[in-house]
Amino acid sequence: QLQLVESGGGLVQPGGSLRLSCAASGFTVDYLAIAWFRQAPGKEREGVSCISSTGGSTNYADSVEGRFTISRDNTKNTVYLQMNSLKPEDTGVYYCAAGSYADYLGGDGMTYWGKGTLVIVSS
Repeated sequence: QLQLVESGGGLVQPGGSLRLSCAASGFTVDYLAIAWFRQAPGKEREGVSCISSTGGSTNYADSVEGRFTISRDNTKNTVYLQMNSLKPEDTGVYYCAAGSYADYLGGDGMTYWGKGTLVIVSS
């Protein structure tokens, strides 16, 4: 059973940066796309970014394009989300998920989910 564990969340001031990590265990994620989702208080969960199994393709929500960067290190079974120029509206619980890149782009569900890490952007 694949397990995903997010880390790196916390409190940061507007304009600041955080790097989230998603560590996989149980089996390799070499053949899976990994995505980041977030859920703000009182709002529905939304896709933030996704990276294909090889890292050759990435996708970003319009709201984070140019500020967030997704990357992966398959030797460490880990995916990262570098978040720069953070805004209060980036506040929420960030989840990583594994599955199909096509499913992510199509808005379908991912197969495996972590439990999330909380990001608060506030002065």
